[in-house]
Amino acid sequence: MTEQQPGSSVSAAFPAPPPFYKDFTEENLERLKQIKEEHSIPEESANTAALLRSLDLPKELQNLVPPRPPTSGKYRVFGEEHDINASIPPLHPETPQLYSSPPTPAALLILIRSLMLNFLELTQILATNPGPPPGAPPETPAAWATKWDDLRDLFRNIHQAVNEYRPFQARESLIELLEEQIRRSREEVKGVKELREKVEGVLGNLEKKPGINESREISDGNTGIKLKQVMDEKFDDEKMVWEVLERELG
Repeated sequence: MTEQQPGSSVSAAFPAPPPFYKDFTEENLERLKQIKEEHSIPEESANTAALLRSLDLPKELQNLVPPRPPTSGKYRVFGEEHDINASIPPLHPETPQLYSSPPTPAALLILIRSLMLNFLELTQILATNPGPPPGAPPETPAAWATKWDDLRDLFRNIHQAVNEYRPFQARESLIELLEEQIRRSREEVKGVKELREKVEGVLGNLEKKPGINESREISDGNTGIKLKQVMDEKFDDEKMVWEVLERELG
């Protein structure tokens, strides 16, 4: 296989890997990791790449640092150039708009059903009589040509409607994500409250059991009890509490 020229490799439909992929070796990655540790740069954070770019890195390590996101210019996708700051392009001037703006999921569903119906009609025309009607003038277009134009207009409208609906889809996805986070937070709060009530109930039952506070009161009233015995009784009481908590709360 012949190697692609540098100029044509960028505009090719399926370009070869960029030449700097050879810099991504285990040795270079380890060197970059050591540089992060020497300069106390966090491994994964929002400003890791910016901190690394501020250093005087060797040439073979510079490509291992993500570049700054471009703010202007053009980029290529499968050989076609696109503007980075391009907005949603308008509908083709020769194509009638078949939906009302802003589009809705119901409108998209109608367009897709119309597309399926027109495709079935096109296959029927091609199977029965693809040419112009009998006795029609020579300049009369074939029957399939009109249906082909209808399919083209439907495809363009679907593509435009999908592009216009993306901001609404992003908003709905964000709302769904926030609702899920709120639901999880409420479940966690509910679980904490239930656990607190359970702990309070266990501690309340422990206070009612004899032997936990009585020995402490007897010991306080008897001056002949040694301090070690008091501490042993306190340890036994605390051990009993933890055993009950572990048994009840598991």
